[in-house]
Amino acid sequence: MVIRITTVPMRITTVPVRIATVPIRRGRAPIRAPRPDGRLVRRGGTVLNPRMPHRLDTVDDPVPPPARAAEAAPRQTRRYAQKRDAILHAAAALFNEAGVKGTTLTDVARSVGLMTNSVTYYYRRKEDLAAACFLHTIGVLDGLVAQAEEAPTAPARLQRLLDLAVAHRAALAAGAEPDIAVLNDVRALPAPQAESVFRAYNALFRRLRGLFDDGALDRQDRNARTHLLLSVLHSTRLWIGRYEPRDYARAAQRMGDLLIHGMTAPGSAWNPRLLPEPARPEESEVSPEAFLRAATILINQQGYRGASVEKISGLLKVTKGSFYHHNDNKDDLVANCFARSFAQIRAVQDAAAEAGGSGWERICTASATLVRNQLGPGGPLLRVTAFSALPEALRTETRRTMNRLTERFGFCLVDGMADGSVRPLDAGIAAQLVSSMVNAAAELPAWVPGITPETAAGLYARPLFLGLFAPAAVAAQAGTAPRS
Repeated sequence: MVIRITTVPMRITTVPVRIATVPIRRGRAPIRAPRPDGRLVRRGGTVLNPRMPHRLDTVDDPVPPPARAAEAAPRQTRRYAQKRDAILHAAAALFNEAGVKGTTLTDVARSVGLMTNSVTYYYRRKEDLAAACFLHTIGVLDGLVAQAEEAPTAPARLQRLLDLAVAHRAALAAGAEPDIAVLNDVRALPAPQAESVFRAYNALFRRLRGLFDDGALDRQDRNARTHLLLSVLHSTRLWIGRYEPRDYARAAQRMGDLLIHGMTAPGSAWNPRLLPEPARPEESEVSPEAFLRAATILINQQGYRGASVEKISGLLKVTKGSFYHHNDNKDDLVANCFARSFAQIRAVQDAAAEAGGSGWERICTASATLVRNQLGPGGPLLRVTAFSALPEALRTETRRTMNRLTERFGFCLVDGMADGSVRPLDAGIAAQLVSSMVNAAAELPAWVPGITPETAAGLYARPLFLGLFAPAAVAAQAGTAPRS
């Protein structure tokens, strides 16, 4: 049997279809057009698609969330947090080495094996990343203060804080903990980021100031001593590396002994006589001295990056051309600012030695004079926080010079122990505390409102030599008499 299959052509005809609108049933209000926020609402006001509740995650974003949904912050999973922390710690090390100005997001990305756009996924701008590093540092310090507050007495709390801070530094040296950012370039941050960092630091300052609430100190005394203590804590990283990490705890005990009990031997009193201020070099609007002083003021206030050539020239009301007539570049200017500051310290140390007296008298006279000069017309000295702005070769030499000047304070203390005016102590660590105190005096007006060159030594230098918990100086002793 044969089966034959025949194909038949087919024609497909399109038929128009009319879709009729169906009226809404009686009793149901028609739906209005969507509102600007996308929600649908009936005429009676019933919301058909209510807004979802606020997201439930409790982890803070590294930067404020963008306004557009397409730029919303990513979900913060464990993997996200691990990468974010790796970026944070790598950036802290780079900021400490080269400063915020000398570090790019590309540098950070390279150090953690990522592309630059991977870093911006976590921190959109370098300033956001820098602020996060600074806030992390403040958070670490605040945590140490919180632990120290559990000790029963104020001296015990101070010693506990030093022990914890130095133990943390030992963990960093051993590689057990990642480094934290030094608070050098905070003032160089733009307003939004700087404000959040300053708020956190002010909160830390107020919390630490509670250490001195038990005594009869007024607000000026407590602020001055808190600033002194924080300056000592910050500067520890500059000299603690002279010791083996296993000996850091011993160094903390000696720091605590010095800060709690002071340096004076029985029979010695705080009565320094301020040395006369040296004749200042001529300072016309365009003199080298004028540029150095203006640059020092701006770098101390706004950091290296914040003190631009335009701002330095503007402070002196001269053109940028005048700046470059006196300075080859900004790095050379910073190096010259350090040289100017070192010359001032050296001159005061020499004058105190020539004036004679016991080791105690010489160290007190030199320290009180330098603190006064910081707030006087010849000041300020350049803060050591500007070290990171210098090229590597200049940075090494500058640190070496600073260490040599610090050792000169140690000579006075050793002489004092020999003549009985200074109690037995660790002269090396004591000299570092004196140097830190002198250097940080430039910021006293910001933390101790109303302080003057005449009262600065009594409010700020005196507690280091007599102990942070020593009674306040009476009004007649707050200042010191100039040497004739």
